[in-house]
Amino acid sequence: MEKIEAIIRPHKLDEVQNALSEAGFAGLTVSEVRGYGRQKGHKEVYRGTEYNINFVPKIKIELICPDSQTEKAVDIIIKTGKTGQVGDGKIFIYSLKDSIRIRTGESGDSAL
Repeated sequence: MEKIEAIIRPHKLDEVQNALSEAGFAGLTVSEVRGYGRQKGHKEVYRGTEYNINFVPKIKIELICPDSQTEKAVDIIIKTGKTGQVGDGKIFIYSLKDSIRIRTGESGDSAL
């Protein structure tokens, strides 16, 4: 079992979520986050004054899936989340020891 954590552009959320849902991935956690990578933020002009925006708004998607489905989920996120421009985001993959469904006490892949 693995956890996929993807940081993507906010306007790509619906496209990524729909593609994952159509592929059979049932659960997804989404958080609004702010940060920067190599782009180091950006500049905006408001009422004639230039401002540095150091932390860029992004969306963090968290998805838990069986090991056999990880590559499929990552491919979907890359395909639907990519614009080809700096700031498209990153994907992190973590190995998980276990998962437990609180309501029923099921554990492992059946808890997903």
